[in-house]
Amino acid sequence: MADYYDLLGVPREADAETLKRAYRRLARQYHPDINKDPGAEDRFKEIGRAYEVLSDPQTRSRYDQFGEAGLGGAAGAPDMGDMGGFADLFETFFSGFGGAGGAPGPRRRGPRQGDDLRLDLTISFKEAIFGQERDVQIRHLETCTTCSGSGAKSGSGPTTCGTCNGAGQVRRATRTPFGSFTQVAPCPTCEGTGQVIADPCNACGGQGLQQVRKKLRLNIPAGVDSGTRLRVAGEGNAGQRGGPAGDLYVFLTVQTNSQLRRDGIHIHSEVSVSYLQAILGDRIEVETVDGPETLEIPAGTQPGAVLTLTGKGVPKLGNPVARGNHQFTIKVKLPTKLSSEERSLLDQLAGHHASKDHPHKSGLFGGLFG
Repeated sequence: MADYYDLLGVPREADAETLKRAYRRLARQYHPDINKDPGAEDRFKEIGRAYEVLSDPQTRSRYDQFGEAGLGGAAGAPDMGDMGGFADLFETFFSGFGGAGGAPGPRRRGPRQGDDLRLDLTISFKEAIFGQERDVQIRHLETCTTCSGSGAKSGSGPTTCGTCNGAGQVRRATRTPFGSFTQVAPCPTCEGTGQVIADPCNACGGQGLQQVRKKLRLNIPAGVDSGTRLRVAGEGNAGQRGGPAGDLYVFLTVQTNSQLRRDGIHIHSEVSVSYLQAILGDRIEVETVDGPETLEIPAGTQPGAVLTLTGKGVPKLGNPVARGNHQFTIKVKLPTKLSSEERSLLDQLAGHHASKDHPHKSGLFGGLFG
């Protein structure tokens, strides 16, 4: 389907009154009872669907953010109008269970909870480990301060809809090979409420809601990771007619670190030592998320060995006192060139080991540095 704003021929910043005028003009132009051209009825349905979405501030907000994919729920339900005469048949049959005489009552909508909103936020590796407070800006719907959410100018209020006489529904007769059936649909003028705002508030165009930009301070706890979802209660869209606001959900993405790799609550990295440090042992300075720390290299450390600094990993989410470990994989650097003095000393050592342990071999270091 084409863009809803293009279907109605209005700009994206159009107010409620502009949308209504455009819809009424196009609905008269393409109404199947008036326009018998091929495709007129499909066009009429598309126009109705576009107005249904854009005339509601909450569904309009979702559509502006995500397009049709953001409507979900009832917006993704099949259109009964696509079923032709059978939709009228089902509507006529079930309407008999409505009220006295089978006439359905008004569909007056009371307070409705506002929509939840989503915010995607990227934070650094260190921010994810230790947490932080972060200022963000969001756009959401708030109750209009001018009319306090009523949608009407001060001193006025809603009146009975003249299109449906307060029923909230309109009927259209359709002729089919099975006979004449009546199709019932929400009134396009009052959107099914049975009431209209005769004198709308200038600030919100009668919707009772306004889109505003707001600055929030988020508390990001220690130990979060990519995919962590934070809930900020009451910071979604405000509800219509005094309904409660939805919530804001913040989805986090954590940047990677070129030196440190995270695995749950543990951190892994590599550290290089010389072959003499590996043989004789040493104390070296290593980098951790807490800053420089001293790591003990035991004598005889083998290449690929893993040494651990306890409690220097990631705090456990929800229990920051409990922390994982930082594990270091040891890489041993072997020299590519030796001075004559170094080679002489190593040959002596190799000869000592060869004569002691393996008299038939040429030496411990002969194969490495020969």
